[in-house]
Amino acid sequence: MRNYKIALLTACIALSSAVSADEPEPATEVAVQIGHIIKTTLHRYVLAYGMVEPEPATGGKPAASSKVAAPLMGILTQIHCEEGQPVNKGDLLFELDTRSADALIAKAEVAVEFAQKNFARKQQLNATDNVSRKLYDEAEQLLQNARKDLQSAKTQRALLQIKAPLSGIVAAIHFKVGEAINPNAIVADVIDLDRLDVAIQVPSREAVMLSLEQPVEISADSPVQAEKLIFVGPQVNPLTDTVLVRATLNKDSGLRPGQFVNVRIVVDELVDRLAVPIESVVTRDGESVIALVEGDNAKQKVIKAGLRDGKLIEISGEGLQEGTTIVTQGVYGLPPETRIRVLK
Repeated sequence: MRNYKIALLTACIALSSAVSADEPEPATEVAVQIGHIIKTTLHRYVLAYGMVEPEPATGGKPAASSKVAAPLMGILTQIHCEEGQPVNKGDLLFELDTRSADALIAKAEVAVEFAQKNFARKQQLNATDNVSRKLYDEAEQLLQNARKDLQSAKTQRALLQIKAPLSGIVAAIHFKVGEAINPNAIVADVIDLDRLDVAIQVPSREAVMLSLEQPVEISADSPVQAEKLIFVGPQVNPLTDTVLVRATLNKDSGLRPGQFVNVRIVVDELVDRLAVPIESVVTRDGESVIALVEGDNAKQKVIKAGLRDGKLIEISGEGLQEGTTIVTQGVYGLPPETRIRVLK
């Protein structure tokens, strides 16, 4: 009886094993998100940082900014502008103490009046030959010298009136009324905000790809603006290993001098290239792969990855075409071939 029970139990185990071997294992199903291979235009960029600056003097045009300096020593007596005020070229901005200059002008005017009367008498006497030629010439020379002294005094006084060297905005005033100003001291800054550009420092190894008129994308807090390169420096800064380049700015850019911006210079444009989202491509055993979707299955395919542009990456490979469905999210860790469930 005991042997019979053992034999029966053995038979049951064998039968159970046989049945289990014939049953298929449950299929693995991975949740993913899908997208499609697209055909688009991709760009290669040189990335850098830049600073907004007034335009330098180029092509016969004056610089778009000026440090307004005092030509003479003096006491600042009047300020005819304020920071942020628009001014036109030639507008009076500051006045220094003119009392000494006014005194010199008054003295020179007296000298001119005396010399004119003296020369007039010599002219009358000369008409009747009652004056020597020497005295006549001395009177004439005295008048000429007096007039020169008067003009010089007036010129000196005019220098005490400091005027705007260009049209723009008074960006800063550095002195107050009553303060003493030395010759060549900077009294104010004037900037033409309609003439700004971006000074960009580009690594020398990338500067070889740059040329004039290349499109430039400039962004700060405001949306990206499309501009162009107008200057590529001829030399490398040995301290930073960079090359100075400049890009234009529209007068309505909303940017201000001294502001830092992000810069992307378009150095290449690839038209009609197949591309997918960057997260669609993973690396397996040193190869780039994507997962192609066929019905409820996903199958990995080795591809060649190319240029990255923003959130897209260029791909190439046999059999790839625009519109093919691919796994976009969930591809990392996906088996070489598996069933998938598309997440909505």
